[in-house]
Order: sequence, then C-alpha cells, then structure tokens
Amino acid sequence: MKLVSGNSNINLSKDIAKYLGIDLVKATIKKFPDKEIFVEIHENVRGEDVFVVQSTSFPANDHLMELLITIDALKRGSSKSIAAIMPYYGYARQDRKSGPRSPISAKLVANLISVAGANRALMVDLHAGQIQGFFDIPTDNLFAAPVFIDDIKKKFKSKNTVIVSPDVGGVVRARAIAKRVDCDLAIIDKRREKASVSEVMNVIGEVSKKDCILIDDICDTAGTLTNAANALKNKNANSVHAYITHGILSDPAIERIDNSPIDKMIITDSILARNDVKESSKIEQISIAPLIGEAIGRITENKSVSSLFA
Repeated sequence: MKLVSGNSNINLSKDIAKYLGIDLVKATIKKFPDKEIFVEIHENVRGEDVFVVQSTSFPANDHLMELLITIDALKRGSSKSIAAIMPYYGYARQDRKSGPRSPISAKLVANLISVAGANRALMVDLHAGQIQGFFDIPTDNLFAAPVFIDDIKKKFKSKNTVIVSPDVGGVVRARAIAKRVDCDLAIIDKRREKASVSEVMNVIGEVSKKDCILIDDICDTAGTLTNAANALKNKNANSVHAYITHGILSDPAIERIDNSPIDKMIITDSILARNDVKESSKIEQISIAPLIGEAIGRITENKSVSSLFA
C-alpha cells in the first residue's frame, strides 16, 4: 500500500498515514510560472495499490487538476490500482440540471477522475448519495456520523437534547444520528428564494428549553445554519450547537457564525482550516483521519467498508 498526498490538506494525509503506520510517498506537486501543474513521484509505485488523498476544496479547480495529474503520473508509473480519496468532493452540489442548458458538473468530474486512471473513489458525506452512480468505477461514501456520535455522547449527557435538521433534505442524516444517540428529532422548514439566500419559515418539533444540535453535511456561507439557529432561539431553545462535515466557510460565514446564537460549531478536517477558522472561538475541528484510515485498510484487505456504519 502507498499513500500520496495532494496539496489541499497535507495535515489530514499525514494523520491518515500515521493511523495506517506508513509514510507518505515522496512526491513533488508544484506550479510552473504560468500556473500549469507539475507532478513527479519520487518512489517506485510499480505493482502497488496507491491511494491519493486530495479534497477538491478551494481553490477547487487547482486541487482537481492536481488530483487528475497525480493519478495520471501514477498510472504511467505502472501502479497496480489507484484510489482517489476525496474527503470533500467538490462540485457535488451541481448534481442535476438546475435550469435549461445548465451542466451536471458532479458527473463531469466523476468522468474526469475515471478517465485519468482511477480504479476506485472514496468520499465522505456526499451531498447527494446518487453521485456514486455518476462513477463507472467502485465508490465508497463514508459517513462522518460515527465521529459526530462519539463526540455528542461525550459532550451531551442530558436527555434534554434534540437533534435538528436545518432543512427537509437533511432529515435522513439527522434522523440516523438522533436514533444512535437516543434523542428526539426536529426539522427546520425552510424556503429558499434564491441561491445562497435562505428564509426560515417554521420549526417542526419540540425545541423549547432543549439543547439543540444542528446536523448538516456542508456549511458554505452559513446563511442556512445561522437562520436555523435564530429560529431555534426564537422557540426558546436552551442552547444551539452544530455538527458539520464539510466546513467550506466562504465569506461572510465566520462573521455570521461569530455573531449568531450558535454556542459551538464542530467541523471535520475534510477541508484544511484557514487561519480565521482556527481563530474563531465558536468553531472546533475534529478529525476523520481514523475513519478514512480504517476504510483504506479494509479496502486493501478486501474487507467490508459498510460494516463501519452498521
């Protein structure tokens, strides 16, 4: 087994390598003056099962090209198999035609990864599960839920806790966690008037005098999350916490979160945290490196990955 890291999240790659008890493959991934990307693998990978860790987060296009070129370099180095490990799968929100003559970019990216030479893809909390069907190679969609559940059980001992989905689309995810931590479930009924703007309409479920935990896969500008937190507080919630898999946190997300009634937001390290994210007193990061490392080990040994979430 060999593990190669792109530049998007080297810290996560190092933690995965540490969990597996191996070293990262020595490689050069750099840009020429005209911003073309160059990749060179400095170790023999002939006949090896190679895993490339690269979140296609901001800047998404640069990190995507790094991944594709790295896969091509490994293919030309005669690797036995190449797995693209994308803790965060960029373009996942463009998973359908949103209007006339609009692209399905999530499918295009899947095609690019397959054509580049990947034999397998692994992602964490895909925005839409059906994206797995966009790939013509085996895929694994890992869930951050076990990591969240462990953290929730440590921090929330009271039975006065309720899991909240910030929109109808996230109900399945929130319900699964609520069942595992033996909590009630509430739902935010939200109407989105236009992209990146959300309006909270109603809270379905009992949240008065409860410790509310919002669960979602992505937080970009934090509009949905902070509106949901305000709605819960307006319904007399005791506290509001949030567990988010992918903390994109584009401007003005940090300002919104810091000025919101959210007591603490927990994100995973699927995306490398910027300095302003690290400096926010309301944001905490927990690692999914053991989860990904365990999945990689099971893939190598031809063991079940789905049993991780049984």
